[in-house]
Amino acid sequence: MLNLNEYGTATNLPDLLIVHGLFGSGRNWSAIGKRLAMTRRVVSVDQRNHGHSPWFDTHSYEDMAADLAEVIEAQGKPMDVLGHSMGGKAAMVLALTRPELVKRLIVADIAPVTYEHDQTQHIQSMQSVDLSTVAKRSEAMDQLAETVHDPALRSFFTQSLDLEAKRWRLNLETLDREMPKILAFPELDGTYEGPALFLSGADSEYVRPEHRPTMRALFPKARFAKITGAGHWLHAEKPREFIQSVQAWLDHAPVS
Repeated sequence: MLNLNEYGTATNLPDLLIVHGLFGSGRNWSAIGKRLAMTRRVVSVDQRNHGHSPWFDTHSYEDMAADLAEVIEAQGKPMDVLGHSMGGKAAMVLALTRPELVKRLIVADIAPVTYEHDQTQHIQSMQSVDLSTVAKRSEAMDQLAETVHDPALRSFFTQSLDLEAKRWRLNLETLDREMPKILAFPELDGTYEGPALFLSGADSEYVRPEHRPTMRALFPKARFAKITGAGHWLHAEKPREFIQSVQAWLDHAPVS
């Protein structure tokens, strides 16, 4: 079972499941989870091979969707599901393969397509850090600076650093080997007929106009919205606008 972070208490509204992206964790979503938990119970997960969840030799979207299905089944009732980036793809596969578990779907800045950009260079950067010499996060960030030039990314990566154990809370070997699957999107039959919101950053290149036909084919009730001034990390760059957008849609979208 995946590691869970829970916020708020159950209400008459569906619980919300939050699914993070690559190299992230449920903890990264704690501030947003707490805000959204003002009206409903919120559960954020550490996906397999991330955070405090178990490590496996595989990391396909079918695997991740099955993990999420197990979490929802353990809650005893269907949930609203919000996924960002890799987590958005996992949430989409869950909705397409187990639609009875998903009340409503929110996909943050990702499309059900195969991407060409590679993330293995970041894995290599993390693997190059000499953790035996690291006593605090800033020292790991200094080492990462040699190959990771964005300070925000360096800070993000080191949130997955276990300083006491001197290890990454990321199964970097499996993520490296399974990167082609992470960049891809599986071919699946069927559609998700429930309400779906595709929320993207206006400055992001991840969700493009040419993706719309595929998104509408798989998610016939899809709605689309953009957050001005935000890129791929829209929830971190514009947290207030992100929360407002999600809450407004949840307040008005019909529950399937």
